[in-house]
Amino acid sequence: MDLKLLLDWRLHLMVIVTSMFSEWIGIVRIPLGPGTLLLLPLLYAFVIGVLFNPHLFSGMGKIIPKPVSHAAGPIILIAILPFIAKFGSTIGPAIEQIIAAGPALILQELGNLGTMLLALPFAVLVLKMGREAVGATYSIAREPNIAIISDRYGLRSPEGIGIMGVYVVGTMFGTLYFALMAGYIASLDILDIRALAMACGVGSGSMVAACSAALAEAVPGSRDELLAFAGASNLLTYATGLYISLFIALPITEWLYKRLKGNAPKEVRHES
Repeated sequence: MDLKLLLDWRLHLMVIVTSMFSEWIGIVRIPLGPGTLLLLPLLYAFVIGVLFNPHLFSGMGKIIPKPVSHAAGPIILIAILPFIAKFGSTIGPAIEQIIAAGPALILQELGNLGTMLLALPFAVLVLKMGREAVGATYSIAREPNIAIISDRYGLRSPEGIGIMGVYVVGTMFGTLYFALMAGYIASLDILDIRALAMACGVGSGSMVAACSAALAEAVPGSRDELLAFAGASNLLTYATGLYISLFIALPITEWLYKRLKGNAPKEVRHES
């Protein structure tokens, strides 16, 4: 990628102005039924970013040209690194609490199978999707899961198209949805806040950052403990989630897809 695009002053000026404006608005708490919906600065920054997207609004290309917009993607990974480093610094002091919750942290990985058990029947029986449903529903479609599909079927296959579609949607809206959902469920006080922190660790840096930040705002007194549990959970997801997806989730998804499709013969498609 051209270094000039990464250093383009328009991109960085927009980021600074957007961040300052979002922080100026601050956290807004909206009573919603028995709970409270937390609107974090992340939400405002997301909306502003969408409004300035030249791919959605062609007029914005005069402010942020499309090549400059493309350059913003890789920077997200760099920007999230300080937050990931923060996770590492909080895991050590809370190691005793994490060890005490060891079985729960390990078993929570089985929750990743829920995407397949819930979404696959809906995709096949209601949306009438084909092999795309296998790639789209066997996981939450993060980078390790894309690697599995790429190796097994190829990204140009129906399975590859399915997982990339979910990946793009998750990147655009998953972080926002995760933050809103986490803050609201925490306000209901029906689940242990540590369990919610564990649920933040889904193998996505942006998602775990948004989720844990929302929980930390909901329960400020447990901020460091929540960040530690979220970070440890995310680390375990990277360590064990790949194997669960490869040896458990994908085979079960294939088996269930065949049953839902009436044992139709599978068409194997690989990239040439």
